[in-house]
Amino acid sequence: MSRDAEQPDDPLAEHTLESRLAYQGQFLRVFEDTVRCPDGHVAPREYLRHPGAVMVVPVLDDGRLVLERQYRYPLRASFIEFPAGKIDPGEDILACAQRELREETGYTASEWTYLGGFHNAVGYCDEKIEVYLARGLQHEGAASDDGEVLEIFTATLDEVLAWIAEARVTDVKTIIGAYWLQRFVAGDWPARR
Repeated sequence: MSRDAEQPDDPLAEHTLESRLAYQGQFLRVFEDTVRCPDGHVAPREYLRHPGAVMVVPVLDDGRLVLERQYRYPLRASFIEFPAGKIDPGEDILACAQRELREETGYTASEWTYLGGFHNAVGYCDEKIEVYLARGLQHEGAASDDGEVLEIFTATLDEVLAWIAEARVTDVKTIIGAYWLQRFVAGDWPARR
């Protein structure tokens, strides 16, 4: 829940006394706030504001998943991930999902199912990642951004779940996407708006 969505009737709510922008990057902003805790204690809070993101779980007609390997600079390593990207200002989340799938993998999809959203780092960031299942895939050619070098490949859901169990896949959004897909395929996932 972002700072803008504070619930005044929540007995656990911390109330903002001061807020200061400490750093403004290209798309991340770091804030330093002072809050009053429910017990009256005054405490500092540092957190990132993020524009939000969308992740796509792309499934080919034969059931294989489209994945990517991408180098992640903060950890100085390549990771296996589902396609994802940040939401541009004013961009619809489905439009973002469609754009990211096309840019990163070269695929378009004729069927989109919203699986839900999650907050991936609630202790220090307000980022929410919205998740879509994409089916009816057609390959039309990648159009990645400059500096975005990706290795696109396919794997079965069982392979991805095994890689998660082996800690070969450690990206939290990809782990969540794989488990949500497993539940969706089993018919155990509720319809979402």
